[in-house]
Amino acid sequence: MASLMPAAMRMADLQRDVGLALPAIANNCDVLSFQEGVLTLAVPSSAVAARLKQQLPKLQATLLARGWQVNSTRLKVQVTRAMPQRPEPRVLELPSTAVEAFEELGESLPDTPQNAALVAAVKRLAAKRRGG
Repeated sequence: MASLMPAAMRMADLQRDVGLALPAIANNCDVLSFQEGVLTLAVPSSAVAARLKQQLPKLQATLLARGWQVNSTRLKVQVTRAMPQRPEPRVLELPSTAVEAFEELGESLPDTPQNAALVAAVKRLAAKRRGG
């Protein structure tokens, strides 16, 4: 077991350096192997592989600068790997003073044909944020 520790630490270091080189894609790929200058990365889909292929020159240059002798990179699509969770979209919450200000704006704008769409939009916004 002790003989596996240096290899595991080396792979963890390489995974960390890949993450530093490509922080936007790092959560979507894992280092599978690094033998004889060939880095093999696992990706969850062909779409991620296509994005990563565009970044390979940057990845290889960064890894070379960090001391990894990467001559080529292979990508393996492994569909069993779970895709990362998508973040929930943020919901805009306006304070009650802001909603009141929009209501006042909707009432105070001149009632002209040019303002009709703006007045209607401001009133809809206030009504939606008011909850009714």
